[in-house]
Amino acid sequence: MTPPADSTVHVSSLSRRIYGWSWQAFPIGMGTGAVYVTMSAVKYHSRALTVVETVFFIINIALFLLNMSTLLLQTILYPQQALRLIKDPVKGIFVPLCVLSFATIIIGTINYAVPTGHIRPNFIYILFWVYIAFSLVVCTPMLMIWFNKPHDLTTFTPAWAFLVFPMMLVGVVAFNVLRVVPAEDPRALGVLLVGYVFQGLGFFVTFIYICIYIIRIMTTGFLNGHQANGAFVACGPPGFTALALINLGKCAMEILPQHNLVSPSAGEIWYASSVMAGVLLFGLAAFFFVFGALPYWWKVHKHLSEILGCWALTFPNVGWINTLKVLGDIFNVQGFYVAHLVMTIAICLTWGVLFALTLVAFWRGEIFMADGREVVEGRRRRSGESWRSASTSVVDAEKASVGDVEKRAGGEASGCGSVR
Repeated sequence: MTPPADSTVHVSSLSRRIYGWSWQAFPIGMGTGAVYVTMSAVKYHSRALTVVETVFFIINIALFLLNMSTLLLQTILYPQQALRLIKDPVKGIFVPLCVLSFATIIIGTINYAVPTGHIRPNFIYILFWVYIAFSLVVCTPMLMIWFNKPHDLTTFTPAWAFLVFPMMLVGVVAFNVLRVVPAEDPRALGVLLVGYVFQGLGFFVTFIYICIYIIRIMTTGFLNGHQANGAFVACGPPGFTALALINLGKCAMEILPQHNLVSPSAGEIWYASSVMAGVLLFGLAAFFFVFGALPYWWKVHKHLSEILGCWALTFPNVGWINTLKVLGDIFNVQGFYVAHLVMTIAICLTWGVLFALTLVAFWRGEIFMADGREVVEGRRRRSGESWRSASTSVVDAEKASVGDVEKRAGGEASGCGSVR
């Protein structure tokens, strides 16, 4: 069948949006979640601040539903495009971010819905196991798909660790759940142990990624252009693990004696060792933040089409920032509280700038907007008709080797790739 002339290709902007949507949209919601998660830890808390946090929580839920519904429509209307995004060696690493976004919603629910009585603790306990299942169902097949093909380490970025991030965040979700599950409840022990198991799994796997990151920058220098944002992802594993270990250790100090487990002093030993490990990991996370921030302005590309990757400036830093407040509580050092407040304000300002620029990029069609001919091709593939145009880049991309795709779009793996 002869393809239609360019002048006859008419596609609605809504169709182009649905076809051009991708999993790279979830960092926007995660960045929004970063705002209220860091705000909730501010030492001197007011009711007005809680109201602001609740507004951000509602925005996060709306963004999550928007992303999930749009990607569902894409799967129904353009199934081959949806499958291509999942199997893509670059964009496929962002699929697990939907689980991370769900984690921020669970934490927000604990902070703002349970105290008001709208949600009961039993439902939070169920959500914890839903999150475990969600992370396993998403991460396991994505790891199999991704590791089934070779990858060029010269294009490595810490964002490749997104495939394991949901399992690493189980510990953070666990200690938040234990805030509403009493220590004497038998279910608390299960949440505690599962939190430790998955936190250890996630951290040690992502730590291997960090080692590869160090080797990469020793070989090629600081991450440049598209990948500069990905340097901040390296803050995530040590930062969140420090936060999780200290808080899980504090929970263990109450839970283990309640159930007469290990020894009478086991809880205190777990807590003390967790604090020491947390301080060590906090130092590593802070180092990676400075290590990524110092060369950032001179290395990053300043184009609206790459604004999505800049959201990596927000959510990976939440772990070590909130650890500041926890360390202030433990050692009674006011400087930790001040540093936490300063970084929380910085996160809020960053969110404001990024959200405004993202709206501008969306309005101009710089992100989440597919070419009309790609949409027509997607419709024809769905209906079983086969035709190709020499100018259709989608067909060419499907025939390109994995190595060529990574070299051409390797920068997108930092989360800052152009989504057109």
